[in-house]
Amino acid sequence: MQISKSLKRLIYWQLGIPVTLLTIGIYHGLMQTIYRSGLIHQNSFAHLDYYQGLTLHGVINAIVLTTFFAVAFGHATITFYLKSEPNKFISWLSFWLMAIGTDFAAWAMLSGKASVLYTFYPPLKGHPLFYLGAALLIVGSWLPLFDWARMYVHWKKSNRETKTPLAVLGTLVNFIIWFVCTLAVAYEVLVLLLPWALGWKPTVNVTLARTLFWFFGHALVYFWLLPAYIMFYTMLPKLAGGKLFSDLAGRIALFLFLIFSVPVGVHHQYSDPSISQGIKLFQGLLTYGVTIPSFITAFTLAASLEYAGKKRGSKGLLGFFKKLPYLDPNRYLFAYMICGLILFIFGGLTGMVNASGQLNSVVHNTAWLPGHFHMTVAGPVFLAIIGMSLYLYSTNSGKKIFLPRLNVIIPYLWLIGILIFSTGLSWGGLIGEPRRTNLGLTYLNPKNELFTPEWVPTTMLALLGGIIMTIAALFFFIVFFGTMFSRKKVQAQLTLPVSEALHDEKRIPLFDTFKPWLVTMAVILVISYTPALINALKNPGPGAPRFTPDSPVPQETSNTIK
Repeated sequence: MQISKSLKRLIYWQLGIPVTLLTIGIYHGLMQTIYRSGLIHQNSFAHLDYYQGLTLHGVINAIVLTTFFAVAFGHATITFYLKSEPNKFISWLSFWLMAIGTDFAAWAMLSGKASVLYTFYPPLKGHPLFYLGAALLIVGSWLPLFDWARMYVHWKKSNRETKTPLAVLGTLVNFIIWFVCTLAVAYEVLVLLLPWALGWKPTVNVTLARTLFWFFGHALVYFWLLPAYIMFYTMLPKLAGGKLFSDLAGRIALFLFLIFSVPVGVHHQYSDPSISQGIKLFQGLLTYGVTIPSFITAFTLAASLEYAGKKRGSKGLLGFFKKLPYLDPNRYLFAYMICGLILFIFGGLTGMVNASGQLNSVVHNTAWLPGHFHMTVAGPVFLAIIGMSLYLYSTNSGKKIFLPRLNVIIPYLWLIGILIFSTGLSWGGLIGEPRRTNLGLTYLNPKNELFTPEWVPTTMLALLGGIIMTIAALFFFIVFFGTMFSRKKVQAQLTLPVSEALHDEKRIPLFDTFKPWLVTMAVILVISYTPALINALKNPGPGAPRFTPDSPVPQETSNTIK
């Protein structure tokens, strides 16, 4: 499909900006493992301190990269399947709001005025431009949803009896989740944090801010994951040489994410005394509901890959694994996706530990958490993003992949690095190693009285994994920017691998319309979050004055409560 130059440029910028910023995010990811391993015993390196680097790593990798990519991928899928381009004014307005917001936040982080981590809840205080930038990034990312919804309604009027393409359904579900969950964090940023950061309010309700953040924060994980899910369902079977086992299974899984992904954020607040145990139990049970679409996906994709292997002549129960195109440079997207799926197995299993109130009390705020987090976000999410970014740039520009054989080994190298890295973190967490801590200053400094030698092997294992991941990332940058500056040309077009369905079930209205699912989503949200918000308002605890990461003493203002 040929698309306009305006849309091409838009997709290029939405891919190019976050991948360029990713170089900073990857660098600081490596530095985190170095700080924590005790190789250096200082608070800063190259004029960037530990928490400044941790904030840059989290915000760039987990918010900027994922949001820009989701919008670019949404433009591509909606345009490709509906055969119509989005409104150019709205699309570019969205881009500029996101870009300006990113610039504001980047200035605040790079200048050391917003070292508040990607969770950015109080009492840590960031510069007002950091919060304003976050708000602009979020609002800018909302605009495409309304335009895509318009395009979908128009398409549906002319295709009433045709099933909505699975990729379109997934994109709309993803951005509905994103819009709903970001309403809470937009309120937190604009109403609670920004006036507080400007000094207009002396204190802030920390419990309310945390509750609003995690209303957003856990649903954010599915905003990251669903583009990968769309690729798994609509592209992976085709790339493997087979068909999607069931189209209906994909629809059921996507709609279940719509109702289960948002009302579970309180499981991040199991240790919060202001929220009652009954609310925590209810949301913990809802969290296990998210495993249902995950298990549906696991079965459907395994059956799809088995079918592909059988078509290629596999024999035996698991023989199909030997017949898949793991190292085919012409199907490099398969390598990125299959490695992501392997990591997602471990990420899902460790996530079930976190969802349990009892088990969570053991691993809460330990290195176990980033171990789990990286096997999900740095697994299927990251690999899907960089693989598809390369694919979209290459096909839309008409440029061949630079060093295609190097490209196809990148995801396997990343897979090895993540497994080693996350094993070190998870092991360390089980023996008490804290997260978000510069261990090299104290616990892994032999000259310090707090030196803890049992954390040496765990942090060194994480360092080894981090080095391997950094090498894989460097290879990706070589391939991506080598492709970008390449002059070799093929026909430029917007094209996506499209998997046929082995079982292409008839259209079932319940799984081809949004209204009943949106109503169900609203009801569950009201039931699950009304008591939590009432708790946060009734039991706020003492108002928190503003703190900065480099000092345990609150900032003094004329209105600070002493």
